[in-house]
Amino acid sequence: MDAKQEGTVLVVDDDRNAVDILQRLLTKEGFVVHCANGGREALAAVNAHPIDVILLDVMMPDIDGFQVCESLRKREGTREIPVILLTAKDDMETRVIGMRLGVSEFLTKPINKIELFQRLRAQLHQRSIEHRITDMLSS
Repeated sequence: MDAKQEGTVLVVDDDRNAVDILQRLLTKEGFVVHCANGGREALAAVNAHPIDVILLDVMMPDIDGFQVCESLRKREGTREIPVILLTAKDDMETRVIGMRLGVSEFLTKPINKIELFQRLRAQLHQRSIEHRITDMLSS
């Protein structure tokens, strides 16, 4: 498959090492990858590039992942982008807050690359189906 078929992923984490590793893994797997090292960069990247799925870290110093997600859900152009929340804390409170903010999936760090690829592809598949339904209803 070529990169366009896999989709475009925005990787957001304040840990540059984590971003580099995810970028290499995803690019090798055929995804187009954009990166952001914090919440503000993430919001700017979503405005600058068409994004299919966002991998979003929760704990970041400038704007945390919850605040980024909340901002995305308030805006018409970004409301429907699936968000996979990356978290070192796999606790119920984090999951409840994430679900309330419209997070699609959760991945606990350290991330298993096979699970990551499967969850990304599942979100891309679901988004593709939603687009086809929307297109059918609007024609």
